[in-house]
Amino acid sequence: MSLDWTRIAAELDARGWALTGPVLTPKTCARVAGLYPEDAPFRSRVVMARHGFGRGEYRYFAYPLPETVQRLRAGLYPPLAAIANGWMARLGEELRFPEALDDMLKRCHAAGQARPTPLLLTYGPGDYNCLHQDLYGEHVFPLQAAFLLDQPGRDFEGGEFVIVEQRPRQQSAAQVVPLGQGEGVIFAVRERPAEGTRGVHRRILRHGVSAVRSGTRRTLGMIFHDAT
Repeated sequence: MSLDWTRIAAELDARGWALTGPVLTPKTCARVAGLYPEDAPFRSRVVMARHGFGRGEYRYFAYPLPETVQRLRAGLYPPLAAIANGWMARLGEELRFPEALDDMLKRCHAAGQARPTPLLLTYGPGDYNCLHQDLYGEHVFPLQAAFLLDQPGRDFEGGEFVIVEQRPRQQSAAQVVPLGQGEGVIFAVRERPAEGTRGVHRRILRHGVSAVRSGTRRTLGMIFHDAT
């Protein structure tokens, strides 16, 4: 996938998230978002308010994934695996991630994590997503992505993507990610390495979505480990 991976890696190292720039065309965004009412592409539906997750809905895709979703997942994974392995080395962890997505998924499936995790989220007026982490099992790939499928200011108002980072001996810091239609944000699933006065330490991150004030906001979520 033709992205500025040098910049993305540097921004992930510096703050735990990075923008991809435009990846999906408006036509592709509309096609992916239009899948939501269909049943065949999905394995399950979650109404967030029933579980205390916020307000809104999301649906997990079933295997085989739609072509656009599969292409994105497979294309993003290899450069992200290189970044993830660099993070593991900095944190002093022996764990390393395979270079290919299929091998990562084989590792998940062997441990009983066989349910696909890419998902399509939809929010209407008043909907939001509480701060959370997408872990799903023992095997967690440390980076994930989210692609905005609607245009801010035209299709919806509000609904900002938010990342909150816990910092040692300091208050947590919130960052609002300025996503455009067809653009993705790559971010840490659970933690990132950070340089401190005593060397490298872990900073914990959670992500969510602020309340949508009007319109409809839809997002394609891209997680690289499967679920139990």
